[in-house]
Amino acid sequence: MSEKLKSDDIKTVEKLNQTYNNLKKEISKVIVGQEQVVNHILTALFSRGHCLLIGAPGLAKTLLIKTIAEALDLSFNRIQFTPDLMPSDITGSEILEEDQLTKKRNFRFIKGPVFANIILADEINRTPPKTQSALLEAMQERRTTIGGVAYNLPDPFFVMATQNPIEQEGTYPLPEAQLDRFMFNLWINYPSLEEETNIVKLTTSLYSPKIEKIVGQNDIIEFQDIVKKIPASDETIKFAVNLSRQTRPNFSNLSIVNDYVNWGAGPRASQFLILAAKTKAALEGRYMPTEDDVAYFALPTLRHRIILNFSAAADGITVEKIIEEVLKTL
Repeated sequence: MSEKLKSDDIKTVEKLNQTYNNLKKEISKVIVGQEQVVNHILTALFSRGHCLLIGAPGLAKTLLIKTIAEALDLSFNRIQFTPDLMPSDITGSEILEEDQLTKKRNFRFIKGPVFANIILADEINRTPPKTQSALLEAMQERRTTIGGVAYNLPDPFFVMATQNPIEQEGTYPLPEAQLDRFMFNLWINYPSLEEETNIVKLTTSLYSPKIEKIVGQNDIIEFQDIVKKIPASDETIKFAVNLSRQTRPNFSNLSIVNDYVNWGAGPRASQFLILAAKTKAALEGRYMPTEDDVAYFALPTLRHRIILNFSAAADGITVEKIIEEVLKTL
């Protein structure tokens, strides 16, 4: 299988595997547990995807993202989303300046915090949809348009957003169009007894770890490119496509999908499943993904792309149950 990659590409995969292990080691200095969440975030980074982290307040979502950013030699900006945040507070704005010599007035563009390699969109659902949508073009096109002029964003460009459960007071559900821009929807759960004990020990002492920079801009771009080069078999691609298609009513042969789903996952889900599987293989030092790699990412890739109907709520059917049943058939 490895002969499909050139020798230089194989060396890059090996380098990525070593970098991945070093990153996890640095992150573990601060973050106790949450190994799967860390793996998913790093997978999204090397896949050129974005992550949405959901969990109750106090579960270290922001700390996790900041720690990962510290281990990467990239520019980093945090945007605290609030109800009064405006789109220009994210993308930037034009100001009118007067030249002291000519006395002529000209507009000058002042870049907003979105012009960084890593963006932490903290509590993204605390702001209205109009401001949330300011990230849409940036996340998809890697650029933003101000006053009819397009400005390219830095490469790599990675958005990690945190969200409190939408049932809580003062939150705005994210539009489906913006949710679809996120590669993964990750749920942060409460730590185990042992993990919480270790967290309390570390955070109530003088322990102050120093996070080393592990990887920089050029290497990350090289790793992102090598992921695209990794071959995937036709069977693995068909598995990913069928996984997405089986979540769509009228396309699925599952009654639970046809009875309880309004909208299923689109083609972007199939693309992300394959990219994630390729990245997982590379991170583990392998040169081709398997169907198991695709299935591993089914839940975080699909759960924010499946819209249930009122019957599902009445009968206690969850998105997780839908995905579980779809995986069983495949």
